[in-house]
Amino acid sequence: MADPRIALVTGASRGLGAALAEALAQRGWHVVCVARTTGGLEELDDRVKALGLPDAGALTLAPMDIANDDAMRHLCRSIHDRWGRLDLWVHAAVHAAPLTPTGQLAEKDWERSVAINVRATGMLIPMVAPLLGQTGTALFLDDPRAGQKFFGAYGATKAAQIALARSWQAEGLRIGPRVLIETPAPMATAVRARFFPGEDRGRLAHPRDEAARIAALV
Repeated sequence: MADPRIALVTGASRGLGAALAEALAQRGWHVVCVARTTGGLEELDDRVKALGLPDAGALTLAPMDIANDDAMRHLCRSIHDRWGRLDLWVHAAVHAAPLTPTGQLAEKDWERSVAINVRATGMLIPMVAPLLGQTGTALFLDDPRAGQKFFGAYGATKAAQIALARSWQAEGLRIGPRVLIETPAPMATAVRARFFPGEDRGRLAHPRDEAARIAALV
């Protein structure tokens, strides 16, 4: 039996990150799932096992904060020691600060937005790049809100995250790894419900459907 492809999904406990981890497992990938919420990761594992698919891949649950550099370094070292590589990194982790006038932005919301959306991404890319090598794929999920009213912290830091990804993408065009940047359709997620309360969620895409579409790209 061929060795499974290995994926790392950061932000895997809910929303599109969880849906992508599930979709990849259904396709036979071994998925290392990172999130702060242990319960969310265990629920994801239960859903995959409940499917009972004979060719489904396994999940490795890694409950940790991606802003913890030492924990993430240890995880990457463990991936290297066990498999020697990553075939895919899906970076779905994000801090969605509450919508607020920029002039009233709370310090803790700004600092957490920078820590998760910008700093952690900038620290993770050099950790993950050697595991991806020239042939692996990194997938980033865009949500362009920069300059929109009340989205100051989220819009600015998400734009900075994607700017890092675009630089990495341009640098790897000839030598790898492949860097994909996808903008998902509006989805019925908890984050969107916070941003747009009262919105008709029946008109939104289901994360499972978007995950199936995006997983087909990798």
